[in-house]
Amino acid sequence: MMVDGTGARWAELCMVAAFLSATLFCLQIASAKDLLPLKEQESTEVGSTQSPSFDDQETGVPQSLFTWIKMAKGFDVEWDTFGRKGWYAQDPRLKPIGPRSAFTPETPAIYIVFEVAPLEDPTQFGVQWYFEEPRGQGHERLLGKDALEVSAHERYGYLQMTRSGDRWMEGHYVAKIYIAPIGQQPFHAANQVGMMRFRITGPERTVP
Repeated sequence: MMVDGTGARWAELCMVAAFLSATLFCLQIASAKDLLPLKEQESTEVGSTQSPSFDDQETGVPQSLFTWIKMAKGFDVEWDTFGRKGWYAQDPRLKPIGPRSAFTPETPAIYIVFEVAPLEDPTQFGVQWYFEEPRGQGHERLLGKDALEVSAHERYGYLQMTRSGDRWMEGHYVAKIYIAPIGQQPFHAANQVGMMRFRITGPERTVP
């Protein structure tokens, strides 16, 4: 009985010693953490972003969702057939006419023509165009906006920028491109995917 009692006593003392050792170890770790220098939390605030330019495109290199995107004075509609005359595909192919970045003041409308990769869901594309004030003023004046809903099976589309009066004002302009799901506000900073620049010049300085 004495042996059994002594063994139980030793077992109890070992458990207490193990508990005290574990507690001391945790306190040492906590103290070590307190000695480490505090890491400054990075700011998650969203600042101004620079959207990519679609002006200089490499052949075969997609731009965002766009297979290609061009600014032009117009476009042609080319219908694909299913191999029989009169059997047309649902999605006509658009071909830009006179792709350029310079236009005359008399140009009625400027078109942004594009092809996109196959879409899983209907999507809306939008453009807002601005007049860039002369150097030094650092101001863009919003002139107009246009939006287009593209169904899931469609790949081609266009956006139209029109002049606000009888003539375009000569100078430099920027068109900001947006892509957003249907039902969402398209002209939100988070939905801007790129921009294109163009200029309005006199006939003698305009590239034909």
